[in-house]
Amino acid sequence: MSKEIVKFGKSPVFFDSFTRRPGPVKTNMHYCPGCGHGILHKLLAEAIADRGIQEKVMLVAPVGCAVMAYYYFNCGCISVPHGRAPAVGTGIARVAPDKMVISYQGDGDLAAIGFNEFIQAANRGEKMSVFFVNNSNYGMTGGQMAPTTLPGQKTTTTPYGRNVEVDGYPMKVCELLNSLDVPVYIERCALTSTANIQKARKSIGKALDNLRDRKGFSFVELLCACPINLRKSAADMNKFIDEEMTKYYPLGCFRDRSAESESKPLPPPPIHDPETVRSLLYPKKLDIGVAHTFRNESKLFDRELRLKMAGFGGQGILSLGIMLANMAKLRNFNVSWLPSYGPEQRGGSANCSVIVSRNKIGSPIIDSSCDLLIAISQTALDKFKDEVVPGSVLIYDSSTMTLPPLPEGVIICGVNASEIALKLGNAKCANSVLLGALAAVLKKNNILEGGDKADFDKVFNEAVFESFSSKPEVIELNRLAFVEGEKAVNA
Repeated sequence: MSKEIVKFGKSPVFFDSFTRRPGPVKTNMHYCPGCGHGILHKLLAEAIADRGIQEKVMLVAPVGCAVMAYYYFNCGCISVPHGRAPAVGTGIARVAPDKMVISYQGDGDLAAIGFNEFIQAANRGEKMSVFFVNNSNYGMTGGQMAPTTLPGQKTTTTPYGRNVEVDGYPMKVCELLNSLDVPVYIERCALTSTANIQKARKSIGKALDNLRDRKGFSFVELLCACPINLRKSAADMNKFIDEEMTKYYPLGCFRDRSAESESKPLPPPPIHDPETVRSLLYPKKLDIGVAHTFRNESKLFDRELRLKMAGFGGQGILSLGIMLANMAKLRNFNVSWLPSYGPEQRGGSANCSVIVSRNKIGSPIIDSSCDLLIAISQTALDKFKDEVVPGSVLIYDSSTMTLPPLPEGVIICGVNASEIALKLGNAKCANSVLLGALAAVLKKNNILEGGDKADFDKVFNEAVFESFSSKPEVIELNRLAFVEGEKAVNA
């Protein structure tokens, strides 16, 4: 009489030693006593081994207790942000169609923050299998109410029980998924009794068969124990699942179209030039800015500078402020930029304040005594003219504005910015014309000293690249406008 010898041991899909696991113990899993993750890990690992797909599996696990799967599974594993496993899995399945994507998610992850990612992947029929651990609480973070917490169930955030009038009803994920046309296989199991675990084994195997055969989207929900957070013994936990959870979450197969579904492997991804892909993913950084020890030498920069730009919405007022702020940032100054505009913005009033200092900036607000006012509309000039004081610089668009009375000692420069911009082909570049005029005024009046005169033009060009790096045509237009603004003042 022959005897069959059955060997029990660790699946080859697990590492021999769990060296990735923190701490001194490397021989067993870290999960709490009675936790369902250990059972599911074992069933999943054995199913992968039985089908000989270990080398092709990509196991995607997000935040939550599920994230530790990479400690144990000796296959492709990726840890992803909270709820994003189906999205990442979609990316893997599309660019590497030879891989077999498994999404392993908890109820707080899949049914809460990640529900849209999950339901959209299911609706697209992505070729992946999703295993959903439902233990009716947020297990990793202390047992708070989850989307699957039962009505009346007590958790750390529902100490008097889940109130459905306040918190809503639990999410029945299988039932919701069953309303979609595309998924191939949907089943709910429980990891409690031996009989239930054997049924779960078959369901997991079927989901992996569909994955191997490229039949589409498969989903298995598993009612799992979390005795520590739910403050129950292992036996009481299983009783709770079998007698309470299954009333709300009935076990069974909701859909199985595996037999009639055709194997439809994804086409291979398009072939891209590696250098083109690399340049898009890792664009070359512009060679701009200076060493952290650089300091402009002009005395102007020894104090806090208060700059104000004003005009109508749509004239590039806010962009003008951003360019000045970027110029300051690129020369190691602290800088603040504060916009202000009405609800109509385009066509309505708009202004912004920029403060530049080597020291900390106490407030971004300028309501008096500005060092520079750039005005592009008569209304703006009339509104803010009282904020200029002796020693201030005023740059305005003389194409459309009349100069009001101003205090003595104000350095004033009017330039036909709008006319120059129109000649260049775009009225929106009048702001850079005015910046060019500012550069000329600062140089002619020796407010900029030494090398700072040439550096102002240099840092403007850098700031334009910084501000409009994705719009090369805008960069060139603004550079031309700046040069024309300088020429107009120096003519």
